[in-house]
Amino acid sequence: MSRIAVAGATGRLGRHVVDVLTEREHQVVPMSRAIGVDVITAEGLAEALTEVEVIIDVASWHASEEEAAREFFRTSARNLHEYGQNAGVTRIAMASIIGVDKATAGFLAAKKTHEEALLSGPLPVRILRAAQFHEFVGQLLDWQQGDVAYIPALPTQLVACRAVAEELVDLALDPAEPAPGTPVPEIAGPRKETLAEAAALLGARRGVKVVGVDGSGMPDADIAAEGGFLPGPHAKLAGPAFQEWLDTRP
Repeated sequence: MSRIAVAGATGRLGRHVVDVLTEREHQVVPMSRAIGVDVITAEGLAEALTEVEVIIDVASWHASEEEAAREFFRTSARNLHEYGQNAGVTRIAMASIIGVDKATAGFLAAKKTHEEALLSGPLPVRILRAAQFHEFVGQLLDWQQGDVAYIPALPTQLVACRAVAEELVDLALDPAEPAPGTPVPEIAGPRKETLAEAAALLGARRGVKVVGVDGSGMPDADIAAEGGFLPGPHAKLAGPAFQEWLDTRP
């Protein structure tokens, strides 16, 4: 049984990571500001990382403003490396987003900075890039008010948070080191669709009419429209598809 720390343990993905680790009978050390462990100020971090073998980093910035997100990720990466190295941590595994290597602006560009900041530290780092989550569709609708929502008709391959959590835990705890030159692992859902199509399925349940728009004004919308943020041929595809996942929701 391993002792694993989860940064961002109370977040959308972090809760699933904690569940997976617990089900597999690992000793989980949840870390989040809400429970007194802050990866930015480092409050409680040294104590939390005592005897921890692996850190799984799924902490995220709460808004999309690029420079604030970059600073959050730079600081969290620096602290996880410093305090992790002092505690004898063997590696860090992080969740990222498919296509960050192509991103030039917005939150995806900030996640690119996150990858770079972690990779520049002293501890070995493993990265899993995921497609947008099924749960993200509801967030898109929540951001808009009224009976009509305008959602970008941009291609995606939505994936369930639970599937990402399982793959990330596998990657974090795999004793074998990745072979040199191995592509960054990716995970996505089984079906290509547009965000607007998925949102229309959820909107029908909420009584919201969804209108697909071209995404103009969104960071790197042209790259997204050309499929730049879709999974590569080496990606793992994991169900359920969005409609199947939605059918299981209350």
